[in-house]
Amino acid sequence: MQRTISAMVGKGSVNHNSRKFKAENVDGNRTHLNIDYCNENIKKVYHELFDEALKRYNDRQTRADRKIENYYEKIRSSKQEKPFHELILQIGDKENMSAESENGMLARELLDEYYRGFQERNPQLKVFSAHLHMDEATPHLHIDFVPFTTGSKRGLDTRVSLKQALAAQGFRGGSRGDTEWNQWVQSEKEQLAAVMERHKIEWEHKGTHEKHLSVLDYKKQEREKEINALEDKLAEKKDEFRVMADRIENFDNGERALKKLDESIMNEPEYQLPEPTAIMSARSYKAKFVEPLIAKLKSLIKTLFARYFKAIDSYNRLNVTNAKLYRENDKLSKINGKLTEENTRLRAENKDYSLLRRVFGHKQIDSLLEQARNLKGQKRDHTRSR
Repeated sequence: MQRTISAMVGKGSVNHNSRKFKAENVDGNRTHLNIDYCNENIKKVYHELFDEALKRYNDRQTRADRKIENYYEKIRSSKQEKPFHELILQIGDKENMSAESENGMLARELLDEYYRGFQERNPQLKVFSAHLHMDEATPHLHIDFVPFTTGSKRGLDTRVSLKQALAAQGFRGGSRGDTEWNQWVQSEKEQLAAVMERHKIEWEHKGTHEKHLSVLDYKKQEREKEINALEDKLAEKKDEFRVMADRIENFDNGERALKKLDESIMNEPEYQLPEPTAIMSARSYKAKFVEPLIAKLKSLIKTLFARYFKAIDSYNRLNVTNAKLYRENDKLSKINGKLTEENTRLRAENKDYSLLRRVFGHKQIDSLLEQARNLKGQKRDHTRSR
């Protein structure tokens, strides 16, 4: 027996997954066959994972506006990271692994066996909601998790990061089509394939794209991954920019301190010569008051000049670096904007594509796509032969 493996990015509707509400495609007569592995409150999970790191971060802040009151809310409103991610896994399709058939019950057994080792394999992905559904057309598994990294030198030392979480598990991105996410998903599919093999079921490959994904869906997912990577890089640059700005502000404060010192020298009694007494000779006055004051002023001026020129040099260097970071930020923002626009367009196209599938049927659309691919391949071969 051969069966495909589908792995898709879910929307993460925890209430739907746990059946707190039921969509139209759910058959309530089979809901009792579902398996609910866990369903923790995500805010509680955030407290468990990040509260200690959040305290350490806030304790280091000297400015109140830099402190983070609620880490979950910060991530929820962030454009760099999502509060959590969802992976959906399915074996076969409704034609050969229908939830109502004997094969559907077999799929339930395979997905259950696969899930039992998920958390152990993925220590950087904290699973808080996981459900195996048997009350829809085909058995499938929803896994919702919070990706986190430890030992971070930016922000919280333990923080949310899908990229770094997967990197810590050995998945490091290469080319655009070989991202950390793609490598990890492929690894998880291989884990599921190993379970299937133990039950004498061979993994049927259907090309590089997932069978359940339309071409537009696939492109949309790739764009979203590119956007996430860019936003992560943009966040790092913004942090560097803020550090540089703080250092420049310190130099500005130093300049104000120099002005204040200048006023002190002019007005403070410590730096003023007292009036000579009537019986004091000029030599005694010079030795007792003038020469110590001149020595003190020379020492002070020497120290100030050394610090001043060092500060000016550092200030100029920082301004050059700051300008470079500003240009990089601007460039990344423009690229991100273009990708976001393209993703919006792909969503609209995907909506039309889904409508065509509903109107004309999946089989007819798949047949047309196959014909189009073959025609494109023939044209490419003809061009090469010329």
